[in-house]
Amino acid sequence: MISFSFRHVVRVLSARRFYTTASGASSVITPTHSIYLSTSTNPYFNLSFEDWLFRHASQKEPLLLLYRDAPCVVIGRNQNPWKEVNLRAARAQGIPVVYHVILRAVRSLGVDADVNERNDICVGGEKASGSAYKIVSGRAYHHGTMLITTRLETLGDLLRVSKDTMITKGVASVRSPVCNLAQFSEKVSHDAFVNAVVDSFKAEYGVHDKPCIVDDTDDLARIGYIQRGMAELPSWDWAFGQTPEFEYTIKKSFVWGDVTAHIHARHGVILSCTLQGLDSELGKALEGKRYGFIEDEELGVDVSGREEVVWAWLKEEMSSYE
Repeated sequence: MISFSFRHVVRVLSARRFYTTASGASSVITPTHSIYLSTSTNPYFNLSFEDWLFRHASQKEPLLLLYRDAPCVVIGRNQNPWKEVNLRAARAQGIPVVYHVILRAVRSLGVDADVNERNDICVGGEKASGSAYKIVSGRAYHHGTMLITTRLETLGDLLRVSKDTMITKGVASVRSPVCNLAQFSEKVSHDAFVNAVVDSFKAEYGVHDKPCIVDDTDDLARIGYIQRGMAELPSWDWAFGQTPEFEYTIKKSFVWGDVTAHIHARHGVILSCTLQGLDSELGKALEGKRYGFIEDEELGVDVSGREEVVWAWLKEEMSSYE
């Protein structure tokens, strides 16, 4: 899967320098180019570099960044990871989200693509590209992904989650059937798509610059802004600590009776947990703990007998993503 970023903005900011050794010798690169191609497949680097360009490049000119990540799942900031992603499947896989320009590029590869009512690029009614947007201080930003030769069966496993009783205040994804561009034309490949998008971008905006090639060399990784981004993205605070408020109600029958748990959490932290059918302080002990990341020793209360059985069930439910 390849990602692309596109901006068209209005004011100039001062440029900060950074360096790359992709050609064997360090050369100065500034955020003043029109087109950037990243050879890195590290999603933490690419997302950090993308954000660096968004916040430091000129606001007067359009800018294109293309990169391909190693297998990963990227969801929106206002989405709930427990609701959107099968994290158990993700861990099993070893995994750490400008239409006329892109559409013209896809069609140039012999693929009869179109744009649906949600502004997704589709082929034969199936989605091949999704997008996200933001506007910050006069900067308009469009981030998109394109499925080229992605393992669709793995993608399905990662995004197959059944938590109907989890009610979230976040933005829920709209489920859609997906496809790879390579299914529809022998001309489609990663390199062919990159070249087609670059050509379409140049034609649309009258850009004549050659693409600037970057990678995640040590010199780049030491740049403060990028370094902080690469450290922040894998952290619990970033991945789970910004989760919108949600409530989750679950029920289980035991040999001695039924127990219903109602969990209320915000920013990944349990605010309350009520247990119907069990006279215990266990629910109170969970308050203030990180949802899905609670170790036995963190409880602060002794659990035995029925409490031990119920705690094992709760822990399994909170760490389960199916």
